[in-house]
Amino acid sequence: VQLQASGGGLVQAGGSLRLSCAASGFNFDDYAIGWFRQASGKEREGVSFISSSGDSTFYADSVKGRFTASRDNAKNTVYLQMNSLKPEDTAVYYCAAAPFRFGVVIATDEYDYWGQGTQVTVSS
Repeated sequence: VQLQASGGGLVQAGGSLRLSCAASGFNFDDYAIGWFRQASGKEREGVSFISSSGDSTFYADSVKGRFTASRDNAKNTVYLQMNSLKPEDTAVYYCAAAPFRFGVVIATDEYDYWGQGTQVTVSS
């Protein structure tokens, strides 16, 4: 089982990045995906959640209207489009997979598989 997050980098405030999470080793279509982030010295927080079909999404208030999650089940890949980035978005971003086919999954402890993380740094 593998979740490979990529697409992070250094961007100026107001800029955009698109993260990708490529999955392998499990039946991707049966899993809801969550994007989490952890800033230095802070607890991990969930920022974006998408159902197994991609029909349902949920966003933390801190990113609502700026981040958009999508998925391509044919490619076993989930995306997080991040626009209007702010310095407070700086963190390591992780994708995770939860075995649930009927909506989004918010609870962190429901996630079985985690990616290795990709660093996003937003300069002011």
